[in-house]
Amino acid sequence: MRVGVIGAGAIGGTVAALLDRAGHEVEVTARGATLEAIRARGLRLDGKWGEHTARVAAGALLTAKPEIAFLTTKAQDAASALAANAEHLADATVVVVQNGLEGLETVRRVLPSADAYGALALYAAQNVEPGRVTITAPADTVIDRSREAAALLGAVIPTKVTDNFRGAQWTKLVINMINGTPAATGLSVQATIADPVLRPIVTALLREAARTGRAHGIRFDALQGLSDPIVRFVAAAPLWAGQLVPLRMARHLGAVPNLGSTLQSIKRGQPTEIDYLNGAVVAQAASVGRAAPVNQAVADAVHEVERTRRFFTPAELAARAAAAQQRPRS
Repeated sequence: MRVGVIGAGAIGGTVAALLDRAGHEVEVTARGATLEAIRARGLRLDGKWGEHTARVAAGALLTAKPEIAFLTTKAQDAASALAANAEHLADATVVVVQNGLEGLETVRRVLPSADAYGALALYAAQNVEPGRVTITAPADTVIDRSREAAALLGAVIPTKVTDNFRGAQWTKLVINMINGTPAATGLSVQATIADPVLRPIVTALLREAARTGRAHGIRFDALQGLSDPIVRFVAAAPLWAGQLVPLRMARHLGAVPNLGSTLQSIKRGQPTEIDYLNGAVVAQAASVGRAAPVNQAVADAVHEVERTRRFFTPAELAARAAAAQQRPRS
């Protein structure tokens, strides 16, 4: 099959390399050092799903219409990437594999005639070296209704189809609450969850996201050991008891230190998608008259790290989170 992958980072690189290994005709879009590396050395995959160097066509833009396209850019880059490739995607099948809640709406706004589906990558993939992706913890990809995409990906990645994609998006948003604290501190996800100072912050982020989803009437889909009852537990439980949930989540991460996608962006010197993760919780909470002060504090801290390249100590981040919770709402 002729496949286009827009964005050859951790997720796009994984999809492209595995589909190339399976014999599909793959074209990827990339920029800067990543594009140079793929053209010079190929797209290299290693880790838990084996090793493969994909000699794929690569450029700043697609050069032909794919039978199916995967949009795997960071959320903030989605609209511009779609518009730039609109010539070949206008009436194509586009599968959006992104964090956050807005990916499908972005496709439908920019390319209203495209056949758009959502997907969520649950495996842990690290991309800190241009053109190289390492799978540190294998897991499923969840797809919204598209049997064609599920069959294509299912041949190379564990894949399941859900009829509750909005609920799956919210569960993934809750899962991604383990992303911001590593980005603010420079520590791995496992290290932040293990740290007795940082684990209450992670738990507070989870609790705010869970409470916000409940306020929107979301039925959380079951992903990576989380389910609607577990998410509801973390929403209602006191902070000391809720810490059992991030400890449970850590068991799905494997032994290799997981940086999380947000810290990976910082290490590559690229803008993060924190506004579509913790920032999304803040925005969704505000839309139903609630507050998410710890998510706001962590999002602000990550933006400060982006500007200064200086990470916070656990004590500094804890002080910010505590101050945010005590601050009166305007």
